[in-house]
Amino acid sequence: MTSTFSAPSIRYISPTELSELMKSGKEPMKDYVVIDVRDEDFLGGNIVGCVRAPSSNYLTTVDSLISKTKDVPKMIFHCALSQQRGPKAARVYAETRNNKLNPGETPTQEIYVLRGGFTEFQRLFKDDPVLVEKWRKEVWQGY
Repeated sequence: MTSTFSAPSIRYISPTELSELMKSGKEPMKDYVVIDVRDEDFLGGNIVGCVRAPSSNYLTTVDSLISKTKDVPKMIFHCALSQQRGPKAARVYAETRNNKLNPGETPTQEIYVLRGGFTEFQRLFKDDPVLVEKWRKEVWQGY
């Protein structure tokens, strides 16, 4: 008997594409969700409407996150740079969600990682209160 394993499809979204999505009239938690997996580095600002899911306890909260967001068509994950924690959280989310599907059921959510993470997003949009909140200059000096 052979079995096949299909890795979850995870794509990248640019900061500009995310900003356009956020300003398009689509609603957070209905049309899309931004998941911020930063830990202590969450201080200094965040994307408006994001759901915080710190990477330090992500594995214990991913099931709850899936329950809350299973009907949202676009999931966008990020950390500070979206090089490790953000992509890993997206992969764990997708794999855990896929394991909960009924046989023959196909996942309908699109899973994205924010290219450049919050570091790049805040660099571009820190002055836009529709996109970034709680931004603190002293945290980001030198970035």
